[in-house]
Amino acid sequence: MNLHQEPLQVAFVGGGVHSAVGYAHFNASRLDGHFRLVAGCFSRDAAHNQLSASTYGIDQEKTYPTWQALLEAEAGKLDAIIVLTPTPSHADIVLSAVKAGYPVICEKALGMSSDECFQIEKARQDRQGYLAVTFNYSGYPMVRELRRMIRAGKLGKLQQVHIEMPQEGYLRLGANPQSWRRSDYDIPTVSLDLGVHVHHLVDFITDGKKPLSVVGDQARYGQFDGVIDNVYCMAHYEDDIRMVSWWGKSALGYRNGLRIRVYGSEGGAEWYQMEPEVLRFSDNQGCTQILDRGAAAAGLALELRYNRFKAGHPSGFIEAFANLYADIASDLRQSRLGQPRSNEFVYGALEAARGMSFLERVSVSAARREWLSL
Repeated sequence: MNLHQEPLQVAFVGGGVHSAVGYAHFNASRLDGHFRLVAGCFSRDAAHNQLSASTYGIDQEKTYPTWQALLEAEAGKLDAIIVLTPTPSHADIVLSAVKAGYPVICEKALGMSSDECFQIEKARQDRQGYLAVTFNYSGYPMVRELRRMIRAGKLGKLQQVHIEMPQEGYLRLGANPQSWRRSDYDIPTVSLDLGVHVHHLVDFITDGKKPLSVVGDQARYGQFDGVIDNVYCMAHYEDDIRMVSWWGKSALGYRNGLRIRVYGSEGGAEWYQMEPEVLRFSDNQGCTQILDRGAAAAGLALELRYNRFKAGHPSGFIEAFANLYADIASDLRQSRLGQPRSNEFVYGALEAARGMSFLERVSVSAARREWLSL
């Protein structure tokens, strides 16, 4: 927890109380005392904007009707802008904030395409600015422990990664996704929502192994005509690693079925978000271990920062998000001091661009029904 440093002062663009992500970012950013929300433009709807400001405890004079007004009025007063609007608007807001000199934290997906991500990175480099993208699922302690085990050779030579992220939100009765999620773009919305997480998690646990070729398939099963809601892909990565993945929003029975299975020459491991405290490991002698956050063999997950509550009192989504926000706070403070950024858990525009490039090739592959190089 943050016991010695003043909280970083931030403003939200988007993230109102009726948004999909507002409460998660609000609570996660302040859980350890690293950030304090002091201003915002939370919604284009005036009533929702004022309700959000009141709920979050923001003064009337720090509540702005537009994000442009916020950027103009708060110049030089904030430590960062946190962008939480729908994905199609990210690039315009992030580019404007970066060019105005603001450090920026942006909810995934950073943009709608790899080109938008590269534009943002160029602007950041031109200004020598700061940008972090919140890929929050890598904040789970047992996901980080899985990467540590792979790095340490516990699984032997990495061979296979199987990852899935099924949800039911486009098929369940009464489904009512936001209007922007009822349209598709060059990259389908379901990939902008879920595929970016899948790509990031594979990149994360394999320590940045590069995909070499990919084949994809896309399908529509849900209630919304013309909107792709399931994506399947296989990819061949460096070091002869194979990846198989599925993400979608028409799998009834799954609120969020994120599951990672990794296999190597000497062992296999599995993590499932619905049981986030547990990592299952099996070795080549036929033995299986169930590691939880309090196990003596849990390694990284035993660190004090991951144990706000003792084992047996489960940490979940907000705590995982807060772990990432703690990393961003450390990284941002380092950047403000002019020191090289070195936090291995914080990802920026180039990493986001790699994900967009991958998903663009998945979509093209699905249309052509053929393997494509990357």
